[in-house]
Amino acid sequence: MNRSIRKVAVLGSGIMGSRIACHFANIGVEVLLLDIVPREVSEAEAAKGITASHPAFRNRIVSDSFQQTLKAMPASLYSPSFASRIKLGNFEDNLPEIKNYDWVIEVVVERLDIKKSLYEKVDALRKPGTLVTSNTSGIHIHLMAEGRSEDFRKNFCGTHFFNPPRYLRLLEIIPTAETEQSVIDFLMHYGDLFLGKTTVLCKDTPGFIANRLGIYALIQTIRVASEMNLSVDEVDKLTGPVAGRPKSGTYRLSDVVGLDTTVHVANNLYASGEGNDESRDAFVLPEVIQKLYDNKWLGDKTGQGFYKKIKDEKGKSVILALDFDSFEYKPSEKVKFATLESTKAIGDVSKRFAVLIAGQDKAGEFYRRTFADIFRYATLRIPEISDEIFRIDQAISAGFGWQLGLFETWDAIGLKDMLSVMEALDLKPASWVYEMIENGHSSFYKVENGKRFYYDVLSKSYKKIPGQESFVILGNLSENVVWKNAGANLYDIGDGILNLEFRSKMNTMGSEVIEGIQKGISLAEKDFRGLVIGNESSEAFSAGANLAMLFMFAIEQEFDEINMVIGQFQQTMMRARYSSIPVITAPHTLALGGGCELNLHADKVVAHAETYMGLVEFGVGIIPAGGGTKEMALRCSDMYQSGDPELNILQAAFMNIAQAKVSTSAREAREMNYLQDKDQIVLNRSRLIAEAKQAGIDLSENGYTQPKQRNDIKVQGKTGIALFMAGIAQMRLAGYITDHDAKIANKLAYVINGGDLSYPQNVTEQYLLDLEREAFLSLCGEKKTLERMQGLLNGGKPPRN
Repeated sequence: MNRSIRKVAVLGSGIMGSRIACHFANIGVEVLLLDIVPREVSEAEAAKGITASHPAFRNRIVSDSFQQTLKAMPASLYSPSFASRIKLGNFEDNLPEIKNYDWVIEVVVERLDIKKSLYEKVDALRKPGTLVTSNTSGIHIHLMAEGRSEDFRKNFCGTHFFNPPRYLRLLEIIPTAETEQSVIDFLMHYGDLFLGKTTVLCKDTPGFIANRLGIYALIQTIRVASEMNLSVDEVDKLTGPVAGRPKSGTYRLSDVVGLDTTVHVANNLYASGEGNDESRDAFVLPEVIQKLYDNKWLGDKTGQGFYKKIKDEKGKSVILALDFDSFEYKPSEKVKFATLESTKAIGDVSKRFAVLIAGQDKAGEFYRRTFADIFRYATLRIPEISDEIFRIDQAISAGFGWQLGLFETWDAIGLKDMLSVMEALDLKPASWVYEMIENGHSSFYKVENGKRFYYDVLSKSYKKIPGQESFVILGNLSENVVWKNAGANLYDIGDGILNLEFRSKMNTMGSEVIEGIQKGISLAEKDFRGLVIGNESSEAFSAGANLAMLFMFAIEQEFDEINMVIGQFQQTMMRARYSSIPVITAPHTLALGGGCELNLHADKVVAHAETYMGLVEFGVGIIPAGGGTKEMALRCSDMYQSGDPELNILQAAFMNIAQAKVSTSAREAREMNYLQDKDQIVLNRSRLIAEAKQAGIDLSENGYTQPKQRNDIKVQGKTGIALFMAGIAQMRLAGYITDHDAKIANKLAYVINGGDLSYPQNVTEQYLLDLEREAFLSLCGEKKTLERMQGLLNGGKPPRN
């Protein structure tokens, strides 16, 4: 069957249902979101004359749920306008409409009787061949299909999204024995290519893969922390970014997800584990979780959980952490462990684990106990929950945001080294691990000829991880490095395309990265046909320029050095624009400041949907001077034929820079004119470099020619400057900005309007670059600018909105 998904019906509008609906709307699908009809008219509705037959009453539950989702942060939609793609209704009036829909996704309450009752109606109304899937996280998939028609059963499957669906990359596909293989293949492909997910094929076992292992790890972590008398703050520090996990850590993650969800899944896993799980008792709730649950302190949804946010006497938000001894909240405290201090200089998370495990303080003991336990448990779940270790690692990484999966982490520590730790703690793994070692194998994964292989437990041999042909994985291409320095690597990724990977902290752009860009373009012009600039970092494409070097020059008033550095940076950006081969950038996560400017100068940008892009220099006390201000003036000039007043177009760009505004998605970056129509947005982060490579091939094969520098950029001159400065003066008088803010804004207004010109006229790119550099240099001499730079270097964050 040649399936095409144009319309999706989502049954159930709770937190998950509404957010799943939003993510389908994000990709352009028409969505029908349904829920139950309320039992009775409320007093507020009656006061308005609304009766039980009125649509406002009948759709009250779905409308309220959807509005809550639209207000929640982080946003579920790439753009608020996408809400128009979702139609709201109820099961009684609108369920018959599903006959016109290609895919029906059930997301109602986790009760088998309710689901089966709904499926009976769906089976009678759906057209043959329609996909029907369930987002259940705990009920056996095959039980829900019992009693349904043959066509229903063949087209029925589990599709378990993780919350929030827009941001978490995991989609577990759980077929039954009767699900057609074509349906499984379609869902695996569609989830990957169109929804941007890591699609993991799972067995129909309790909790599937991610929740079975993730909830086990969470509860056991809390149990070990309690035994070791570790505080909430200490555990979240230990289980955060230092260990390659999200900054939420363990307890904050529980608050975000909702403790009731954790309790529900844990109780289901305990109830379903009898006779099958030797560690079933681990899912018995620790005392602290049970007490929080009894108190209805469920996390963010109830206003308090392991953490509580309050306002102090000055109205400032303060985060309090639960004290397990008093069961009262106290201010969060900074955490310090010698083991963590010893890893600060280790940027590669895979190289930290051996140090963490070897720690001789409480941190080291915590890591040894928790890692040994979850590694043991994971080995014992094969082949119960999965036959392949790579599926387990994919599920954990994508579902919980870990940089490395369980077996990848074990490899990073060392197979035999970790085994010794496990044996010392009497936490021995499954026998197949010992067989693997006896057969001479020393790791769970290995790379050969640029392809990654995993150890297959059933065949006792290595097998290639399937599907790699669709991806370019830099981590597998160490033998393809053609040049490198301390901050960058250049890879030959095949088909005449080079890839430049930044390797500095947060991929900031210092002298080594600038050298890498120049070298990459030179090599590509000589021996290749295109250059891709992209990386696999989980933190940033590039968080901007390296401020440390700039601050050092500024504090010493070395303006000649600053002038040289900025001139070199501008020249590098312009070379990316005007090379003889296409330069493609592949941004993701953060693309700020200089990282944004690099994208502005690429021949094409292939951006991940979750790209947060912006020119944020204003927050540091300077203006964009790597061609960013110039480029926005150029792009505005190209828009002046759109019909909007020219100064209105220019003002929008000015305000984005002056407010250091960062896009909340690649879609918004396009609305802000940081991305253009020619640029591409990719849903699946894993496909980003491969898609950028293909864009380079396409540009080359379509006859790419070196462009010429522009000399037709229309600027407004004194007319625009006067208008902008008047607005800036009003903002200052009203107290919305400081004197220093006004000074920076005036400099920006001067540059983006083309300087002190008597009337609107055309100028060259180099003219605007010179204005940028002059303004930048003058601001670097300001005391307030130096203070802002120092604050950022001392642990502050780039401005975000």
